[in-house]
Amino acid sequence: MSSLFNLLYILLISLPLLPPSASLINPTAGSRSLLRHITDGPDHPDYALDLSLTNFDQVFKDTPATYAIVEFFAHWCPACRNYKPQYEKVARLFNGANAVHPGIILMTRVDCANKINTKLCDKFSVTHYPALYWAPPSKFVGGGWNGKNEKGDIRPISVDDARTADRLLKWINTQLGSSYSLDDDKYENDHLPHSNVSDPGQIARAIYDVEEATSFAFDVIVEHKMIKPNTRATLIKFMQLMVAHHPSRRCRRGTADILVNFDDLYPSSKWLTDKHEPEDSTGHGPLGKFDICGKEVPRGYWMFCRGSRNDTRGFSCGLWVLLHSLSVRVEDGESQIAFTTTCDFIHQFFICEECRQHFYDMCSRVSTPFSNSRDFVLWLWTSHNEVNKRLKKTEESLKTADPKFPKTIWPSKRLCPSCYNDPNQNEESSSIDWDSDEVYKFITSYYGNKLVSLYKEKDKQNIQMKSSAVSEEVLQSTNALVVPAGAALAIAVASCLFGALACFWRSRQKNR
Repeated sequence: MSSLFNLLYILLISLPLLPPSASLINPTAGSRSLLRHITDGPDHPDYALDLSLTNFDQVFKDTPATYAIVEFFAHWCPACRNYKPQYEKVARLFNGANAVHPGIILMTRVDCANKINTKLCDKFSVTHYPALYWAPPSKFVGGGWNGKNEKGDIRPISVDDARTADRLLKWINTQLGSSYSLDDDKYENDHLPHSNVSDPGQIARAIYDVEEATSFAFDVIVEHKMIKPNTRATLIKFMQLMVAHHPSRRCRRGTADILVNFDDLYPSSKWLTDKHEPEDSTGHGPLGKFDICGKEVPRGYWMFCRGSRNDTRGFSCGLWVLLHSLSVRVEDGESQIAFTTTCDFIHQFFICEECRQHFYDMCSRVSTPFSNSRDFVLWLWTSHNEVNKRLKKTEESLKTADPKFPKTIWPSKRLCPSCYNDPNQNEESSSIDWDSDEVYKFITSYYGNKLVSLYKEKDKQNIQMKSSAVSEEVLQSTNALVVPAGAALAIAVASCLFGALACFWRSRQKNR
């Protein structure tokens, strides 16, 4: 008994020696989590996501990633502990808010030494640690692996291919036809001398922010049930503008899908009597079933539009890039309707009251209809600079500005020296003598070709990969040299039907 009291006494006197943060640790997290918290601290987070039986399926259902890797390990395994830094080097490229290549691969791990995960590890026939598996996320939901090397949706990664970070990334590059490197780094805005310089290399990555801003904007519209009889026409016009000129192919495709079904989703005749947005069982309305830019769009990353704080830039920046990218793509004959559609869309669907009112005031000051796209492009650029001037004063007085991304007049001399008639003029001057022709030329290139350069390159790679995969499957699945007559007839009929549907949709859009 005396030895027990001595032990308790030693424990009591040792408690004050623990750091204050240790008392905040969840006691159910285990000694491994406690040790990691004390030794590494919050500044060294893991990039790979820890999963268990309780959240395994749900995480893979929710992720926007195209592929996923699961590492099965045991925390007591020395080899697993030694392998973790290698796995984390690769995970840093794809996981987390600061991911270099977000939305491509979700890298996860499961601790098989935790009894709650025993059945999960058995489903994947884990016979050694660490064991890695590769598949699209949806295949892991309720899935497993039988231990045989048969070709299937879920594939084990051999020990040799995954032994080091270099080997694992080489294996990933082989699967994706990519050329990722462990030295890859984001176009980190934080590393620039001033955030507002936005060099041409960065704008190439803004295509993903435009996709995210588009998805986010329509999430807001759906969640706030903003589609009403008086806003319906504006939304249709803006979606028509996006179908024709959105820089992202998958956003154009998703928007067209919504437009084709819009009359069925939101029948105007029903609204004339009901006066409210129809709802489905989810309470989000019919549009909630659609992903306007596809399920694979990364969410919450904001590459080009990332602020140095979570509450700065992001969606507002992405929306501006979207508007500029649309403006440089419209033709002369569309310029006036593009202008009125943009003004109406912001006024009716952007729920920051002060911002949308200021935008509406700028729209109201335009007295002469636009006759060419150049005037529309320059008006939007001038309006953006006017907004920056207004916000700069407010943010400086209230000290709410992002210290690394202060509002400023754009473009800077560094980006476009030829845009300034006077090379010695201060960029902070209240009245800059701009060369309008050079500004227009710069904007159309910046938000045109430069914006989509990276996107087109990756899109081309994906098409080549898919074509190669389809060809391989066809060669492996059949030795037939001709298409059966029935299949050919079915293809011909389907093509005719699709063509008729496309013509019908176009005629309805023109009538609108």
